[in-house]
Amino acid sequence: MNDHAPARPTGGTAHPAPPLSRLLDHTADAIAAVRGGRSLTEALTHCPAEVRPGVQALSFHVLRRLGQAQAARAWLAPKAPPKALDALLLSALALLWPDGEAPYADHTLVDHAVTAARQRLPASAAFVNAVLRRFVREQAAVLEVAQRSVPGRTNHPEWWVQRLQADWPDHWQALLAANDRRPPMTLRVNTRRGSVDSYLARLNEAGVPGRAVGAQGVVLDTPCPVTRLPGFADGDVSVQDAAAQRAAPLLLAGVPLPRGARVLDACAAPGGKTAHLLELDVLDVLALDLDATRLSRVDDTLRRLQLHATTQVGDASQPDAWWDGRAFDAILLDAPCTASGIVRRHPDVRWLRRSSDVPTLAALQARLLDALWPLLKPGGRMLYCTCSVFKAEGQAQIDAFLQRQSGARQQAAPASPGHLLPLPDNEAAAARADSSGTGDGFFYALLHKP
Repeated sequence: MNDHAPARPTGGTAHPAPPLSRLLDHTADAIAAVRGGRSLTEALTHCPAEVRPGVQALSFHVLRRLGQAQAARAWLAPKAPPKALDALLLSALALLWPDGEAPYADHTLVDHAVTAARQRLPASAAFVNAVLRRFVREQAAVLEVAQRSVPGRTNHPEWWVQRLQADWPDHWQALLAANDRRPPMTLRVNTRRGSVDSYLARLNEAGVPGRAVGAQGVVLDTPCPVTRLPGFADGDVSVQDAAAQRAAPLLLAGVPLPRGARVLDACAAPGGKTAHLLELDVLDVLALDLDATRLSRVDDTLRRLQLHATTQVGDASQPDAWWDGRAFDAILLDAPCTASGIVRRHPDVRWLRRSSDVPTLAALQARLLDALWPLLKPGGRMLYCTCSVFKAEGQAQIDAFLQRQSGARQQAAPASPGHLLPLPDNEAAAARADSSGTGDGFFYALLHKP
């Protein structure tokens, strides 16, 4: 999901921007959905197309400040209003927060929030007006109150902060700060069709400048819709984070796989890593995913890139239901996880996850490792990865697996880079996601079967 600046009402044009009150109304719906346990991506599918970009941008802004907004609302209005109204109040408070990034002037935001409240619940307009104007008047006091709670200080749940402190005692504060920054838009150039340098030239001609990162990556100076990317529809380039671009090369590094090697991409949707494997080598790839709807996105990606893989709906933890008995030369296991490494790209994740999700997902990851390992040929390789910075889903998971599988061996770095943190200046060797430090948080371990 790309992160763009909020749309501002302009008026006087052939296609005027929607009024801020309407954007706030739909933003409140999206925030209410997230607080109710639904992903922002799902919530935005119910948003009218003409306002979706603006609502997405405002929702990102709100979710990055939701802990502060919740602390402020609890102090300004201790008795929680109805959920729909509370979501509007929280959205307005987050957008008013005086951190130098408020997208609108205070009076503009307050006026349009009151209008949105009047449309949602007419009797609530005066209440919303009073709360927001009090916030504007008493900002210093409200900011001091917010600092008293962990979510108010960090904009993360307390359990999340505690886990980062335990896993990364030297980096937890930097990780929290990184989660609230806008992510870069990174592309993967299909080098079957052209070089990175030649694609950079095409981008410059199109007025979309960027710079090279890694072997196939390009980081854009400013995110843009994919429709502006030269050759996107023809498969010349794909959107994929720099850290995620490491998966396919890591699996294929070292001793070359035989031509047409049989490769399993377990948990393959939406297909970026499947496509990358096929861009790099001639392989017989089975792309497996439990979710048929998400698997259809793999088919769409392969069609756009003019690549071929076999796609199949199936639970990777239960091979008896889908495996044909032919062993794989290599397996890519991009396991379900908390997504704690991609919070800057999906700011709703921190509010959707619960502390209990970590052991639950770690147990699923262990089941997947144990179920897929027997499907690998002797001498084969498996790349285990998660987009998580929690050690329970990374090195601790692999350490436990190696204890269970005495013959398995984790290859040393750089084949197994381990934990990659989204920090540009982190001195820990394991934290270097790429040469520029622009990658998301990931974990990679390459396992060899004797």
